[in-house]
Amino acid sequence: MEQHRTRPPHNGTRRGTPPLPPQAARGGARPATGRPAARPAGVRQPGPPPAERVRRLPNPRLTGLGGGLFCGAAMFVLGGLDALLFGASPTVYGVLFLPVCVLTALWVRKGDLVTAPVVVPIAFAVGLLPVAESGGGLAGRLMGLVTALATQAGWLYGGTLVAGVIVSVRKITLMRRQVARRRPPRA
Repeated sequence: MEQHRTRPPHNGTRRGTPPLPPQAARGGARPATGRPAARPAGVRQPGPPPAERVRRLPNPRLTGLGGGLFCGAAMFVLGGLDALLFGASPTVYGVLFLPVCVLTALWVRKGDLVTAPVVVPIAFAVGLLPVAESGGGLAGRLMGLVTALATQAGWLYGGTLVAGVIVSVRKITLMRRQVARRRPPRA
């Protein structure tokens, strides 16, 4: 079944104001061909300042559950890659754990800040599954996991501490902004 338009088509003009010049309607000065204007050879267009580049980086806001899933999935994948590429090196796994902790603490949203230091140790244990040695069967796998957790406790505590510090700084900053917003302006 075909649906008919109920409004007239929008051709780029605004009511009550004069139409925009042709280059403004297309998003910049471009030739009639629709291609960008050619720059002289050797002339480099300046890029945005560094602060603007940082703002363009991905900045997702994860819920508590999303942060846990991200952290757990990332550590499981990194544990598998560690097992494939580095022969299940616990040190490589521990080093890869730290950036995941930082990203989890930075990307969790303001309302779920408390969850980041909680999900990080759980994700560490999940990611150890492919890395931990197994003697065979479920009991051997479980024993290898417990042994790996005991021997790699430094990385576990370090990553949890990093996530906790980042979350604490974010929470303090958030609370200061709220107090500053509520405070009446000085006359």
